[in-house]
Formats: sequence, structure tokens, C-alpha cells
Amino acid sequence: MSGLTDVDIKRMRDQLFFEGPERGRRLSRYWLLLPLSAVIASAGVVSDSTATVIGAMIVAPLMTPILGIVLAVVLADRANLLRCVVLVVAGAAAVVAIGWLLGLFVPYPLVAATNSQVAARVTPRIADLVAALATGAVGSVALARSDISDTLPGVAIAISLVPPLAVVGLTLESGAPRQSLAAFLLFATNVAAILASGIVVMAFHRVRRVFGQAPAAGLRYGAVAVIAALLLAVIVPLWINSDRIDKTAVRESQVQAVAERWADDAGWSVTAVTATGDQVLIEATGPDPAPSLSLRRHDLDGAGLNRLDVRVGLVPASYQPVPQQAGGSQAQPQTTPADEQGQQPGRTSATPGGGQTGRDGPQNDLSPAIPAR
Repeated sequence: MSGLTDVDIKRMRDQLFFEGPERGRRLSRYWLLLPLSAVIASAGVVSDSTATVIGAMIVAPLMTPILGIVLAVVLADRANLLRCVVLVVAGAAAVVAIGWLLGLFVPYPLVAATNSQVAARVTPRIADLVAALATGAVGSVALARSDISDTLPGVAIAISLVPPLAVVGLTLESGAPRQSLAAFLLFATNVAAILASGIVVMAFHRVRRVFGQAPAAGLRYGAVAVIAALLLAVIVPLWINSDRIDKTAVRESQVQAVAERWADDAGWSVTAVTATGDQVLIEATGPDPAPSLSLRRHDLDGAGLNRLDVRVGLVPASYQPVPQQAGGSQAQPQTTPADEQGQQPGRTSATPGGGQTGRDGPQNDLSPAIPAR
């Protein structure tokens, strides 16, 4: 049962459509805010600032023509449907171009390995689609019901439109086209989710019946079919990406569990476990002598990871006591043969084999120990 009236339909048209006497003003507002939000988003990505990126989400007007597509489909309004589609496509292209141009002034590459804002937008998963569907539904409900329209700023923050496009431009300029494609997939996922959930919400509120005009069924069904196809098109790569990410996370967890047991037995510590492609890289550090890698392979095989290509980076380390001052005089460290040969106390030296020589640990339990470099 719909609680909407003709007044509500007129209000939604005024909010979403670029038509009537206010058309020029609405278009100028759109083309003023969109480039500014693109600059803000790009600057937030470059500076790796989450707060700045959130500010760009609030300013960005891209949600308006996307919801306009939803309303135009339901009302079978061909003119406004085409106008909103053009605004979305042209706006997205403009944001990508602005991100690319601003990337020219950054002297270092902006890629996932060095920037958390980029990394957060180049690994889209099914969970992103689910969140976008729910957020799009909230935005459509807030549009249909004026009594909950105060949730729209939260919708703008929850569903990311301009920041992924800015990442597309910045990563393209940095020579990372695969990351650009992944960021664009996130944008396409959000758009498809808004359109799909918006159509469902508008149908639930029976907007077409309230409007009262006989719509062109062919236009409406054709547009719905296109939206459904777009949704399916993003689900496939999202599913593949989610499966890959989940398997990588499980593999890293399994290898880390084995590595930590192996390192603890040898008195070493695992500092990082990273899966890259078909390999898992382990970084470990500890005192000489280095633990046996043959035992490491045996532990992996016993955990069912016998086909996994694992590489281990061993970083031998030694620890030295920080000299203490007791009774106004500096405590003298004990000498070692290395000291007698000219090495200064509290220092270690690298050996040709990559190890380090020096004292094995603090001589005084009250002395805090720091790793030698």
C-alpha cells in the first residue's frame, strides 16, 4: 500500500530531474560541485586522508542523476532518463580526468602498495555489493519519504561514488591500469546497486500508479533489463575477487600459524606473512644461528600445505644494552673480543654472510634493550 501522493511525485521530480525553469540553475550547481568534489577526493587520496575523502562524498552531487535514472525508469520518462544517463556518464568521465590531471603533479606513484585510500578501493568484493544494495535502498526510501530525508548525508558517506573514480584517474596516471579497472568496478558496483534497489523501492511504493499516466511499458521493461544485466555483470568479477581474497586470507593464516610455531621453537619472531600471487613470503628475525628451513618445510607438509611455494626472509638480529648512569657516573659496559678489536661498545657489525656480531643480550636486567641496526 502506497502512502505517496501527487505532491510527493512532484517533489521527487523537482529533486532529481534537470527540467523546468530551474534547469539551468540545477545544471550549474551539478557542474560546480562535481569538479570540486573530484578535487577534494583526489587530494584526500594523495594525502591518504580518510576525513578529506569523506568530505568529498558529502559534497559530490553524483547521487542525484543516478536516482533520477531510477525515477525516470519507473515513470517511463524517456527525456529525463536520457538526460540523467548523460549526466552520470559525463560526470564520471570528468572525475576520472581530474584525478588523472592532479596525478601529474604528484612526484611518486599512487598505488595500493603505498596508499591505504587506493588499497581500500581496488579490492571490491561481494560484501561491497551487499552494502551498496542496502545503502541504495535507504537512499530511495529517504527520497520517497520526506520525513526521513535527514539520512541522505549518511547515504552519501556509506556509498562511495566520486572517490573510486578519482582513484581510477590517479592510478591510470601512475601506470597501474589493473588497479584502475578494479576501482572502476567498485564504482560500477555502487551504481548498479543504487539502480537495482531503487527500482525495487519505487515499485514497493507504487510510484507508477500514483503518477497516474500510462507509461511506455517497452521503455520501462527495457531499462529494467539493462539494470539487471549491469548487476549481473558486476557480480561475476566481484565473486571471483571475493573468492581470491578469502583464499589468500586463509592461506596467510595457515602459514602464519605454522611459521610462528617454527619460529618460537628457534627463539625467533615472525614479523610478516604476505601472500603475493602463488607465493607466500615470510619475514622472520632472531639471533644466530638461523633456524633450519628443512624443518620449516616439514611443518608445512604436515599442515597440508605441501604444494605451496613459501619463501622465507631471515634477518639475524642482536640486542645490546643501553648504557645506564648510576650515581652520577656512566656505567661502563663489559668489553668483548669484538670491542678489543676496535668495535665500539653498544654497536654491532654486519658479517659477509648477512649476520651480525656483537653481544647476545643485555648484561643488566634493569637496562632496556633495543635492537641493533
